[in-house]
Amino acid sequence: MQDLTALLVKSQEASRRTFGKRIRFYAPSFIRYQNRFYNAPALAFPSISITGNACSLGCKHCRGKVLETMIPAGTPQELLRICKELASKGSRGCLISGGCLPDGSVPLEPFIEAISRVKREMGFTIAVHTGIIRPEVARKLAESGVDVALIDVIGSDETIREIYRLKITTKDYENSLKALEASKIAFVPHVIIGLHYGRLLGEFEALNMISRHPPNGVVFIALIPIRGTPMESLPPPKPMDIARVLAEARLKMPRTPIALGCMRPTGAHRATTDVLAVEAGVNAIAFPTEEGIRHAEALGLDVSFSPLCCSQIFEDFRLGRFRP
Repeated sequence: MQDLTALLVKSQEASRRTFGKRIRFYAPSFIRYQNRFYNAPALAFPSISITGNACSLGCKHCRGKVLETMIPAGTPQELLRICKELASKGSRGCLISGGCLPDGSVPLEPFIEAISRVKREMGFTIAVHTGIIRPEVARKLAESGVDVALIDVIGSDETIREIYRLKITTKDYENSLKALEASKIAFVPHVIIGLHYGRLLGEFEALNMISRHPPNGVVFIALIPIRGTPMESLPPPKPMDIARVLAEARLKMPRTPIALGCMRPTGAHRATTDVLAVEAGVNAIAFPTEEGIRHAEALGLDVSFSPLCCSQIFEDFRLGRFRP
């Protein structure tokens, strides 16, 4: 295995060649974020669950706990009402997510017309978590005007069975990537580092799968042992393991924007991870620690902030949004 320090040097150099010395920090409003560097506006980009707290899977790492942090909108009419209310309070967009059905999909289809109306009438920037997705649903989602589709990609059949408790394989995730690619919708896969009980298993195969269907960006998150789940007492993945996956992703996809996403351990673990992520040449970090921001400045990077979802990094690069 390659020395991590040498690997980070290579990945940082690869990032600079393509993207220059720029990094974008994100702070969507589903978590309050305020420090001496940035005070994120409230309600700019909340998260909404179209299934409320319900999820058929009962994954070992989550058990629906993440859904409890989202605004519930169980019907298309409720989604419209909530988004209108959010727009009146200054929201600029939202993440639409939800629990999965037994086949690993999020039940988006009944909501697509409402999502289209939210896009047309409120002008929201909309990111949608899809789960496993069929080609026809991907096409409808693209036609609705959604800005970006997000999908967790698992690269290990063992993890799919053990953690997600799904009777599918990595092939189903690759077929979902194919469906999104064919639909021409912007899509940003997510890779959950350490999902298999805190250790690496399948992350590098997930990178291989994603690289075969070039996305608009890739977001990396890391296992958080959540209280009230079967995995609450497990150690999270080590910051060095997270950094290794980030660096390998950069080298495998040198022209693809890469972000360190919002879900990752807090405290000293997060501070160390953020510094290593900056060293790896990531293009974006969600809810960065002050240590990560200071390290980016020490490296002479052009630093800017956004109150939207870090999945927007590809669009921000395209439009050159790199000033506060």
